[in-house]
Amino acid sequence: MIATEEEKYILEHAYIPEHIVGLMTSVSGGETFIIQNYFCCRKEDWVILVGYPLERDFAIKDLEAVIDETKRRFRPKYLSLIAPELPPSLSASCEEKETDNYYTLSVPMGPIKSGIRRLIRKAEENATVERSREMGEAHKALTEEFIKRANPPLRVRNLFLKMPHYVGHSEGSIVLNAWDKNENLAAFYVVDLAAKDFSAYIIGCHSKIYYVQGASDFLCHELVEMSVEYGKKHVHLGLGVNEGIRRFKKKWGGMPTRRYEMCELVLKKPSILDAFKLAR
Repeated sequence: MIATEEEKYILEHAYIPEHIVGLMTSVSGGETFIIQNYFCCRKEDWVILVGYPLERDFAIKDLEAVIDETKRRFRPKYLSLIAPELPPSLSASCEEKETDNYYTLSVPMGPIKSGIRRLIRKAEENATVERSREMGEAHKALTEEFIKRANPPLRVRNLFLKMPHYVGHSEGSIVLNAWDKNENLAAFYVVDLAAKDFSAYIIGCHSKIYYVQGASDFLCHELVEMSVEYGKKHVHLGLGVNEGIRRFKKKWGGMPTRRYEMCELVLKKPSILDAFKLAR
């Protein structure tokens, strides 16, 4: 488990959301470690390895050495790996694989496009933005509405469900809420300010039941303004995910700035005893 000074070191050198210690411990429920300048989390027989080195350029041979050390040290059954590039030796072994790009937005940004300004003004007429440190029943209801409507992948669904615990326990987390005139929650963003150089958009959604036109742009504008207030160099907008989300991020000036590859590995096949436990 890392010490306080090591956590400060990670946040000072962080450049992707997965380097945010409070986020990763809340999502994984695991203990945090540094292995050869790489950040990782372990919970029982599962390890999440963040294959983006904290203080040197990425190299496949270095990542391969860290993977080998992780296997020797923890002997995990499951390994979740993200990296700018996967070692060729792992590619065929991935139970699940994903390729994407991280999008970032430099701040302070230039003049906002006229179309976005119109949407923000429209939202301002029908909603107010709030910065909060907690999530309540309104967030639960909106999350349930979104999951039912969008049917997101299990990983995204679980991330949404873990947000109340994360926000309640991580000092860097903030919820940006858009409330309509009847005090209904029209949209929310969960963001994190713990990293030294950037603010991070973690997750968010908007309501179709209490729809406010431009609510997402209203919240994005608030995130940009807040990032400037806190002296951040850029806003980390996360992954592209799909065409609709990429279009929104590009509309705001977000650019793909770093490659992302993910691999889920099963290092030890379940034993007969494991199968019996699962069947009970």
